Amino acid sequence: MSRKNKSVLQVIGMYAFIGAIILAILYPLLWTIGLSLNPGTSLYASSMIPDNFSFVHYKWLFFDPASDYLLWYKNTLIVAVITSISAVVFVTLIAYAFSRYHFIGKKNGLYTFLILQMFPVLMSMVALYILLNMVGLLDTLTGLILIYIGGAIPMNVFLVKGYFDTIPKELDEAAKMDGAGHFRIFFTIMLPLAKPILAVVALFNFMTPFMDFILPSIILRSPEKFTLALGLFNFINEQFGNNFTRFAAGAVLIAVPIAAVFLFLQRYLISGLTSGATKG
Repeated sequence: MSRKNKSVLQVIGMYAFIGAIILAILYPLLWTIGLSLNPGTSLYASSMIPDNFSFVHYKWLFFDPASDYLLWYKNTLIVAVITSISAVVFVTLIAYAFSRYHFIGKKNGLYTFLILQMFPVLMSMVALYILLNMVGLLDTLTGLILIYIGGAIPMNVFLVKGYFDTIPKELDEAAKMDGAGHFRIFFTIMLPLAKPILAVVALFNFMTPFMDFILPSIILRSPEKFTLALGLFNFINEQFGNNFTRFAAGAVLIAVPIAAVFLFLQRYLISGLTSGATKG
């Protein structure tokens, strides 16, 4: 086989693989959108391209007095925004300390973060439940937020520290010679240069409350405190009230704030992901 033919086959194989990935992503997405536009409630009687489009399920989510969807949406946005901002603040401060300072226990601290990432989250669910119950934060959004923030620290510290390590320390030394203190260096030099990786951390932690079901199902008990994932589960969990079309409509709307944050931060995301993984 000639080199030209081999190159053509490689290109065809690459595009075929990309096409398969796109199909695997678009097929369930199109089914969900189509399901949300079906006028009925049954999953098996619905089709991906409905004969009669209907927005009745979207209207029910927003305007029906029996729907708690807007309340769940508000709860999820509160948790997502606070978690994202708090995680960025704590992760940035910790990662900066590990990247720029030498102190007793630095290596052991990094090893501790590494070990914490090795264990699945499910292993800590019982301990978290007991802890929140002891401090009176069970069935509260505050308890859920604290757990999300604490869980975000180990993995993201490694990511942000790796990015800080790529920033030359000569910049710090030059600023110190000009009389800048530690906080001045951190806020005027490090943070502006670290915008890409901070955007990655912010997006990942913003998405978590929208996607997570297991943790809210253990901590939250009151329907008025449910997040979207937990609330939407009730649409398909009731014995005699399975409503997959309403579930699909609610699931489609979850993508709106995530897509908005992604579009706002997209110019930073690619460089943040690649740079943060080059050095650790």
